[in-house]
Amino acid sequence: MNRAFEAVITGVNHVTLVVADLDRALAFYCDTLGCALRARGPRFAYLEAGSLWLCLELGQPARRADDTHIAFSCTVAEFDALCARLAEAPRWKANRSEGASLYFLDPDGHKLELHLGTLESRLAHMRQADAEGRGA
Repeated sequence: MNRAFEAVITGVNHVTLVVADLDRALAFYCDTLGCALRARGPRFAYLEAGSLWLCLELGQPARRADDTHIAFSCTVAEFDALCARLAEAPRWKANRSEGASLYFLDPDGHKLELHLGTLESRLAHMRQADAEGRGA
């Protein structure tokens, strides 16, 4: 890798999702996923999920045909309880990753994932797959 300058990105500042119904989205993200509502206006809401600042913005969400998604982390102890709360959420993909994952849609069709793995576990999985000649 060649860096032309030393400035680096330090993390994700925020994620904005366009939603068709702000009340419905808030119920899902706060009541089901456990995000904390920090501010609300007539066309937006700001939520906190760990270190993530999530903005919900009223509009017309567009559907994506690819695997673009947001993956959320939780503790091992909370994974089963969150999966149970998401029992009615539609699934968009089966888990084939190295860690426990649940791939689900929010009420506006945004692709989301609940994942227990870390970057370190993903890289270790990829190295092992490469060593075994099966790719990751």
